[in-house]
Amino acid sequence: MSRSRYELSGRAVLVTGAARGIGAETARRLARRGARVSLVGLEPELLEQVAAECGPDAVWFEADVTDLAALERAVDGTVERLGGIDVAMANAGIAIGGTLRHIELASIERLLEINLTGAIRTLRLCLPHVLERRGYLLAVASVAAVGHPPGLSAYAASKAGIEAFANAVRIEVKHLGVDVGVAYYSWIDTDMVRGADGHRDFHHLRDGLKGALSKTYPVAKAAEATIRGIERRARWIAFPGWIRPMILARGVNPLVIELGARDRIAEFDRLSGEEAARLGERASAPVGAGGEAAVRSAPLR
Repeated sequence: MSRSRYELSGRAVLVTGAARGIGAETARRLARRGARVSLVGLEPELLEQVAAECGPDAVWFEADVTDLAALERAVDGTVERLGGIDVAMANAGIAIGGTLRHIELASIERLLEINLTGAIRTLRLCLPHVLERRGYLLAVASVAAVGHPPGLSAYAASKAGIEAFANAVRIEVKHLGVDVGVAYYSWIDTDMVRGADGHRDFHHLRDGLKGALSKTYPVAKAAEATIRGIERRARWIAFPGWIRPMILARGVNPLVIELGARDRIAEFDRLSGEEAARLGERASAPVGAGGEAAVRSAPLR
Protein backbone atom coordinates (compact mmCIF):
# COMPACT_ATOMS: atom_id res chain seq x y z
CA MET A 1 0.00 0.00 0.00
CA SER A 2 1.06 3.58 -0.53
CA ARG A 3 2.01 5.88 2.29
CA SER A 4 -1.04 8.06 1.58
CA ARG A 5 -3.32 8.62 4.54
CA TYR A 6 -5.86 5.86 5.19
CA GLU A 7 -9.06 7.77 5.83
CA LEU A 8 -10.69 6.58 9.07
CA SER A 9 -14.02 8.33 8.69
CA GLY A 10 -16.74 5.73 8.20
CA ARG A 11 -14.39 2.79 8.80
CA ALA A 12 -15.52 -0.06 11.05
CA VAL A 13 -12.80 -0.77 13.62
CA LEU A 14 -12.85 -3.64 16.14
CA VAL A 15 -10.69 -3.22 19.26
CA THR A 16 -10.21 -5.89 21.93
CA GLY A 17 -9.23 -5.01 25.47
CA ALA A 18 -11.30 -1.87 24.93
CA ALA A 19 -12.60 -1.27 28.47
CA ARG A 20 -9.42 0.38 29.75
CA GLY A 21 -6.02 1.77 28.90
CA ILE A 22 -4.68 2.00 25.38
CA GLY A 23 -7.65 0.14 23.90
CA ALA A 24 -10.25 2.49 25.37
CA GLU A 25 -8.32 5.67 24.57
CA THR A 26 -7.58 4.53 21.01
CA ALA A 27 -11.28 3.77 20.49
CA ARG A 28 -12.23 7.26 21.67
CA ARG A 29 -9.77 8.85 19.27
CA LEU A 30 -10.87 6.63 16.40
CA ALA A 31 -14.43 7.81 16.97
CA ARG A 32 -13.27 11.44 16.90
CA ARG A 33 -11.78 10.70 13.46
CA GLY A 34 -15.20 9.49 12.33
CA ALA A 35 -14.62 5.76 12.67
CA ARG A 36 -17.38 3.45 13.88
CA VAL A 37 -15.90 1.38 16.67
CA SER A 38 -16.68 -2.03 18.10
CA LEU A 39 -15.44 -2.43 21.66
CA VAL A 40 -14.72 -5.98 22.77
CA GLY A 41 -13.61 -6.95 26.26
CA LEU A 42 -14.54 -7.66 29.82
CA GLU A 43 -16.12 -5.28 32.37
CA PRO A 44 -19.42 -4.47 30.59
CA GLU A 45 -20.07 -1.32 32.63
CA LEU A 46 -16.82 0.21 31.40
CA LEU A 47 -17.39 -0.96 27.83
CA GLU A 48 -20.80 0.68 27.84
CA GLN A 49 -19.28 3.90 29.21
CA VAL A 50 -16.52 4.01 26.58
CA ALA A 51 -19.07 3.24 23.85
CA ALA A 52 -21.19 6.17 25.00
CA GLU A 53 -18.13 8.40 24.72
CA CYS A 54 -17.55 7.10 21.18
CA GLY A 55 -20.92 8.22 19.87
CA PRO A 56 -24.14 6.62 18.62
CA ASP A 57 -22.45 4.39 16.03
CA ALA A 58 -20.28 2.60 18.62
CA VAL A 59 -21.15 -0.94 19.68
CA TRP A 60 -19.75 -3.12 22.43
CA PHE A 61 -19.58 -6.82 23.21
CA GLU A 62 -18.58 -8.55 26.42
CA ALA A 63 -16.19 -11.29 25.36
CA ASP A 64 -13.13 -12.99 26.81
CA VAL A 65 -10.56 -13.66 24.08
CA THR A 66 -9.96 -17.08 25.67
CA ASP A 67 -13.61 -17.96 24.92
CA LEU A 68 -13.80 -18.79 21.20
CA ALA A 69 -17.59 -18.85 21.06
CA ALA A 70 -17.91 -15.48 22.79
CA LEU A 71 -15.28 -13.93 20.53
CA GLU A 72 -17.03 -15.32 17.44
CA ARG A 73 -20.29 -13.74 18.62
CA ALA A 74 -18.50 -10.41 19.07
CA VAL A 75 -17.01 -10.51 15.58
CA ASP A 76 -20.29 -11.64 14.00
CA GLY A 77 -22.18 -8.98 15.96
CA THR A 78 -19.75 -6.32 14.78
CA VAL A 79 -20.28 -7.32 11.16
CA GLU A 80 -24.04 -7.34 11.64
CA ARG A 81 -24.15 -3.95 13.36
CA LEU A 82 -21.43 -2.11 11.42
CA GLY A 83 -21.67 -3.89 8.08
CA GLY A 84 -18.14 -5.31 8.12
CA ILE A 85 -14.69 -4.78 9.60
CA ASP A 86 -12.03 -2.53 8.05
CA VAL A 87 -9.51 -2.61 10.90
CA ALA A 88 -8.96 -5.10 13.72
CA MET A 89 -6.75 -4.23 16.68
CA ALA A 90 -5.81 -7.23 18.85
CA ASN A 91 -5.05 -5.35 22.04
CA ALA A 92 -6.35 -7.49 24.93
CA GLY A 93 -3.55 -8.51 27.28
CA ILE A 94 -2.44 -9.01 30.85
CA ALA A 95 0.89 -9.00 32.68
CA ILE A 96 2.38 -10.93 35.55
CA GLY A 97 5.73 -10.24 37.16
CA GLY A 98 8.32 -12.16 39.10
CA THR A 99 11.14 -14.58 38.41
CA LEU A 100 10.20 -17.87 36.78
CA ARG A 101 10.86 -19.98 39.87
CA HIS A 102 8.34 -17.91 41.87
CA ILE A 103 5.51 -17.76 39.31
CA GLU A 104 2.72 -20.31 39.23
CA LEU A 105 2.73 -22.32 36.00
CA ALA A 106 -1.04 -21.94 35.65
CA SER A 107 -0.64 -18.15 35.68
CA ILE A 108 1.90 -18.34 32.86
CA GLU A 109 -0.45 -20.52 30.83
CA ARG A 110 -3.33 -18.07 31.33
CA LEU A 111 -1.16 -15.16 30.21
CA LEU A 112 -0.16 -16.99 27.04
CA GLU A 113 -3.77 -17.94 26.37
CA ILE A 114 -4.83 -14.29 26.54
CA ASN A 115 -1.86 -12.42 25.09
CA LEU A 116 -0.84 -14.83 22.35
CA THR A 117 -3.61 -17.30 21.55
CA GLY A 118 -6.33 -14.71 22.20
CA ALA A 119 -4.68 -12.22 19.85
CA ILE A 120 -4.27 -14.89 17.17
CA ARG A 121 -7.95 -15.85 17.55
CA THR A 122 -8.96 -12.21 17.18
CA LEU A 123 -6.94 -11.62 14.02
CA ARG A 124 -7.98 -14.93 12.44
CA LEU A 125 -11.69 -14.38 13.06
CA CYS A 126 -11.52 -10.82 11.73
CA LEU A 127 -9.36 -11.63 8.70
CA PRO A 128 -12.12 -12.72 6.26
CA HIS A 129 -13.99 -9.46 6.89
CA VAL A 130 -10.84 -7.33 6.68
CA LEU A 131 -9.97 -9.06 3.41
CA GLU A 132 -13.31 -7.98 1.97
CA ARG A 133 -12.44 -4.36 2.80
CA ARG A 134 -8.73 -4.64 1.91
CA GLY A 135 -8.11 -3.26 5.38
CA TYR A 136 -5.59 -3.43 8.19
CA LEU A 137 -4.74 -5.78 11.05
CA LEU A 138 -2.87 -4.51 14.12
CA ALA A 139 -1.26 -6.83 16.66
CA VAL A 140 -0.33 -5.14 19.93
CA ALA A 141 3.07 -6.31 21.13
CA SER A 142 5.44 -4.39 23.41
CA VAL A 143 9.01 -3.20 23.68
CA ALA A 144 9.34 -6.48 25.63
CA ALA A 145 9.04 -8.29 22.29
CA VAL A 146 12.41 -6.94 21.17
CA GLY A 147 14.14 -6.46 24.54
CA HIS A 148 13.36 -9.27 26.95
CA PRO A 149 13.34 -7.99 30.55
CA PRO A 150 13.93 -10.24 33.54
CA GLY A 151 10.84 -10.56 35.71
CA LEU A 152 8.61 -10.45 32.64
CA SER A 153 9.66 -13.64 30.91
CA ALA A 154 6.17 -14.95 30.11
CA TYR A 155 4.96 -11.52 29.04
CA ALA A 156 7.98 -11.07 26.76
CA ALA A 157 7.41 -14.51 25.25
CA SER A 158 3.77 -13.72 24.50
CA LYS A 159 4.59 -10.40 22.87
CA ALA A 160 7.49 -11.80 20.85
CA GLY A 161 5.15 -14.56 19.74
CA ILE A 162 2.41 -12.25 18.47
CA GLU A 163 5.05 -10.10 16.76
CA ALA A 164 6.36 -13.16 14.91
CA PHE A 165 2.84 -14.23 13.99
CA ALA A 166 1.98 -10.80 12.59
CA ASN A 167 5.24 -10.59 10.64
CA ALA A 168 4.45 -13.89 8.91
CA VAL A 169 0.81 -13.02 8.25
CA ARG A 170 1.89 -9.69 6.71
CA ILE A 171 3.65 -11.60 3.94
CA GLU A 172 0.69 -13.93 3.45
CA VAL A 173 -1.94 -11.21 2.91
CA LYS A 174 -0.01 -8.36 1.32
CA HIS A 175 -0.92 -9.43 -2.23
CA LEU A 176 -4.58 -9.49 -1.16
CA GLY A 177 -4.54 -5.80 -0.28
CA VAL A 178 -4.36 -6.18 3.52
CA ASP A 179 -1.62 -4.59 5.60
CA VAL A 180 -0.48 -5.91 8.98
CA GLY A 181 1.13 -3.83 11.72
CA VAL A 182 2.71 -4.47 15.09
CA ALA A 183 2.47 -1.96 17.93
CA TYR A 184 5.32 -1.61 20.41
CA TYR A 185 4.85 0.41 23.61
CA SER A 186 7.08 1.10 26.58
CA TRP A 187 5.75 1.86 30.08
CA ILE A 188 2.37 3.51 29.53
CA ASP A 189 0.32 5.03 32.36
CA THR A 190 -2.34 2.32 32.51
CA ASP A 191 -3.79 0.34 35.38
CA MET A 192 -1.64 -2.62 34.28
CA VAL A 193 1.62 -0.72 34.74
CA ARG A 194 0.41 0.89 37.95
CA GLY A 195 -0.60 -2.53 39.26
CA ALA A 196 2.85 -3.94 38.46
CA ASP A 197 4.49 -1.05 40.30
CA GLY A 198 2.52 -2.08 43.37
CA HIS A 199 4.67 -5.22 43.70
CA ARG A 200 7.84 -4.54 45.67
CA ASP A 201 10.04 -6.75 43.50
CA PHE A 202 8.89 -5.17 40.28
CA HIS A 203 9.18 -1.67 41.73
CA HIS A 204 12.76 -2.49 42.73
CA LEU A 205 13.62 -3.60 39.20
CA ARG A 206 12.03 -0.55 37.56
CA ASP A 207 13.91 1.73 39.96
CA GLY A 208 17.14 0.50 38.42
CA LEU A 209 16.22 1.52 34.88
CA LYS A 210 17.93 4.55 33.37
CA GLY A 211 17.04 7.24 30.88
CA ALA A 212 14.02 6.96 28.60
CA LEU A 213 13.34 3.36 29.63
CA SER A 214 12.74 4.47 33.23
CA LYS A 215 9.88 6.83 32.31
CA THR A 216 6.15 6.21 32.24
CA TYR A 217 4.38 7.82 29.29
CA PRO A 218 0.81 9.20 28.97
CA VAL A 219 -1.78 6.85 27.57
CA ALA A 220 -3.20 9.68 25.44
CA LYS A 221 0.07 10.02 23.55
CA ALA A 222 0.32 6.26 23.05
CA ALA A 223 -3.21 6.22 21.64
CA GLU A 224 -2.50 9.15 19.33
CA ALA A 225 0.61 7.39 18.02
CA THR A 226 -1.57 4.34 17.40
CA ILE A 227 -4.08 6.39 15.42
CA ARG A 228 -1.32 7.87 13.27
CA GLY A 229 0.01 4.38 12.62
CA ILE A 230 -3.40 3.06 11.58
CA GLU A 231 -3.80 6.04 9.25
CA ARG A 232 -0.49 5.02 7.61
CA ARG A 233 -1.33 1.30 7.72
CA ALA A 234 2.10 1.10 9.28
CA ARG A 235 4.29 -1.98 9.66
CA TRP A 236 5.50 -0.65 13.03
CA ILE A 237 3.80 1.60 15.53
CA ALA A 238 6.42 2.50 18.13
CA PHE A 239 5.76 4.72 21.11
CA PRO A 240 7.86 6.37 22.34
CA GLY A 241 9.91 6.78 19.18
CA TRP A 242 13.13 5.52 20.73
CA ILE A 243 11.71 1.98 20.46
CA ARG A 244 12.22 2.03 16.70
CA PRO A 245 16.05 1.76 16.88
CA MET A 246 15.58 -1.13 19.33
CA ILE A 247 13.54 -2.99 16.73
CA LEU A 248 16.36 -2.57 14.25
CA ALA A 249 19.05 -3.48 16.80
CA ARG A 250 17.27 -6.45 18.35
CA GLY A 251 20.35 -8.66 18.01
CA VAL A 252 22.21 -6.73 20.71
CA ASN A 253 19.21 -5.94 22.94
CA PRO A 254 19.44 -9.07 25.14
CA LEU A 255 23.08 -8.32 25.97
CA VAL A 256 22.35 -4.68 26.81
CA ILE A 257 19.45 -5.67 29.08
CA GLU A 258 21.48 -8.38 30.76
CA LEU A 259 24.31 -5.96 31.51
CA GLY A 260 21.89 -3.35 32.80
CA ALA A 261 20.06 -5.75 35.14
CA ARG A 262 22.89 -7.86 36.51
CA ASP A 263 23.55 -5.70 39.58
CA ARG A 264 19.89 -5.78 40.64
CA ILE A 265 18.67 -9.21 39.63
CA ALA A 266 19.77 -11.06 42.79
CA GLU A 267 17.83 -8.61 44.96
CA PHE A 268 14.89 -8.77 42.58
CA ASP A 269 14.87 -12.56 42.84
CA ARG A 270 14.98 -12.36 46.64
CA LEU A 271 12.10 -9.89 46.69
CA SER A 272 10.18 -12.01 44.23
CA GLY A 273 10.41 -14.92 46.64
CA GLU A 274 9.27 -12.72 49.52
CA GLU A 275 6.31 -11.46 47.49
CA ALA A 276 5.35 -15.03 46.60
CA ALA A 277 5.40 -15.98 50.28
CA ARG A 278 3.54 -12.82 51.36
CA LEU A 279 0.86 -12.80 48.67
CA GLY A 280 0.46 -16.49 47.92
CA GLU A 281 -1.45 -17.08 44.68
CA ARG A 282 -1.98 -13.33 44.33
CA ALA A 283 1.74 -12.90 43.63
CA SER A 284 1.28 -14.62 40.27
CA ALA A 285 -2.05 -12.98 39.46
CA PRO A 286 -2.36 -10.56 36.54
CA VAL A 287 -1.74 -7.00 37.70
CA GLY A 288 -4.08 -4.04 37.65
CA ALA A 289 -7.87 -3.81 37.46
CA GLY A 290 -7.90 -5.27 33.96
CA GLY A 291 -5.96 -8.26 35.25
CA GLU A 292 -8.49 -8.71 38.03
CA ALA A 293 -11.25 -8.77 35.42
CA ALA A 294 -9.39 -11.49 33.53
CA VAL A 295 -9.16 -13.58 36.71
CA ARG A 296 -12.90 -13.20 37.33
CA SER A 297 -13.65 -14.20 33.75
CA ALA A 298 -11.39 -17.25 33.66
CA PRO A 299 -10.23 -18.52 37.09
CA LEU A 300 -7.25 -20.83 37.11
CA ARG A 301 -8.11 -24.48 36.67
